[in-house]
Amino acid sequence: MSIDAVASSAWQRVRALTPRHADYRDLPRSWRGDLVAGITVAVVALPLALGFGVASGLGAAAGLVTAVVAGAVAAVLGGSHLQVSGPTGAMTVVLLPVVARHGTEAVPVVAIMAGGLVVLAGVLGIGRLVAYIPWPVVEGFTLGIGVVIALQQVPLALDTPRAEGENAGLVALRTLARVDWSQAVAPLALVALVVAVLIALPRLHRGLPASLVAVVLGTVVAEVAGLDVDRIGVLPSGLPAPHLPVVDLETTSALFSAALAVAALAALESLLSARVADGMADDLGRTRPNRELLGQGVANIASGLCGGLPATGAIARTAVNVRAGGRTRVASLTHALVLAAIVYAAAPLVGRIPLSVLAAVLLITAGRMIDLPTARAICRSGRSGALVFCVTLAVTVVFDLVMAVEVGVAVAAVLALRAVARSSGLHREPVPDAPGDRVTAAAERDLLHEHIAVYRIDGALFFADVRRFLDELALVSDVRVVVLRLGNVRVLDASGANALAEIVTDLRRRGMVVLLKGLRPEHRHLARSVGVLDALGDERHLFDDLDEALAHARSHVRRDPATTRMG
Repeated sequence: MSIDAVASSAWQRVRALTPRHADYRDLPRSWRGDLVAGITVAVVALPLALGFGVASGLGAAAGLVTAVVAGAVAAVLGGSHLQVSGPTGAMTVVLLPVVARHGTEAVPVVAIMAGGLVVLAGVLGIGRLVAYIPWPVVEGFTLGIGVVIALQQVPLALDTPRAEGENAGLVALRTLARVDWSQAVAPLALVALVVAVLIALPRLHRGLPASLVAVVLGTVVAEVAGLDVDRIGVLPSGLPAPHLPVVDLETTSALFSAALAVAALAALESLLSARVADGMADDLGRTRPNRELLGQGVANIASGLCGGLPATGAIARTAVNVRAGGRTRVASLTHALVLAAIVYAAAPLVGRIPLSVLAAVLLITAGRMIDLPTARAICRSGRSGALVFCVTLAVTVVFDLVMAVEVGVAVAAVLALRAVARSSGLHREPVPDAPGDRVTAAAERDLLHEHIAVYRIDGALFFADVRRFLDELALVSDVRVVVLRLGNVRVLDASGANALAEIVTDLRRRGMVVLLKGLRPEHRHLARSVGVLDALGDERHLFDDLDEALAHARSHVRRDPATTRMG
């Protein structure tokens, strides 16, 4: 390849990761819908941004900063036309242990480090790998997140200081054990009111922003009744200026594992959210996964520089954007600008929102993530799908999200390999008569058939199943020629090719001639590299036609003195 061709290819890869005029091609027709959708998403996102900021341990202001800064940057640089980014419940699940171990000042550092890793993943083209995550893993992961988010709201809903610990379930139990129930009546009453509104309002009028109405109503009730409940508190009247956190090498090393987990989650959740959006708007261009990673990475860096949280694409807000009529990234950008205006214009009012009201909003959000019909469908689909789903769910709740995806994918891979191995098989076939073999005496024909064995290998010959083939073929005896039919072998890896070489070598050592028929062209280079063809002893023992292979086998048997004496 010439230098010009290499340079052109590199430029095309870079160009695919950068913004372009085509991103706004539909804007002249869709700008009204984009503005309406952006405002609608901002109304939905406001209580969620505040709630996730509080739930993460950094406070409501950090949640708003993340929604504004990361939302705007990802809208412009990301690979999806419809994605809405900001703080999410899944990220709060990962951040709480970071805050517990290293303090709140470590979170912006983790956001910057994770953003750099996500940018690197986009540049390296890792975005397409999300397509390999199995459906039961995604659903188990999502349901587990819903359970963890619900557990995290227990201290906020009771206006009780959060107990020590990292596991959400244990923290919830410890909090319940030490709560002052006489003081918890007022916050619980607000939780019940907000939950009731969030459940009833969509049934009465689907067009109303239920979350915002519920938050406003709960805040008004708390103010009018003079309830003694914890509030968000003072919010800044503007966005902080970007600044680089002061860190040293020791701190960076201690936070690297956390940054790696945040980066993996940011990439995974963003790409899954974008995939959902693509399914909801078939007439728009598909998400460019590597550009989406680049945009999300830069958004996380920008959020960390402004003191915010790590951000990801938010499935719920993205879905609202699509349903509200968003068609270009201007809708997502409008959502960020509206939230910024709220920060500047209404910070004192937002600061009066009770924390228990936000806890109620997040409880409903968590409940909507728990999709029981889907869970039942997966469990009925078969034992493998049910096992992957349940393992992913359990690891999400007991350990953490990134480990859950890793374990879920590993279990799914093992079960898939087992299924492929079971579908493979070794079958002995009868030796067909030679075409036009009418003159051959019946005794001689029987003798030939007795000393020629034809085996057909189906499916896959790979590391998960090679031992079985070796053991079965080791039992072959009293034959002079073995014909291995490989035309139905769809998968051949290095272990399978090495096993094939061992099979050929073992049979030849026992005095048999081995012929291979139907080795696929895409497998020949591997077979030659591993030594299969060398083990044959003669590349003329490699055939594409079964009749030719059998004719060669018959000639070997006829020439064999031992066979002649037995006849």
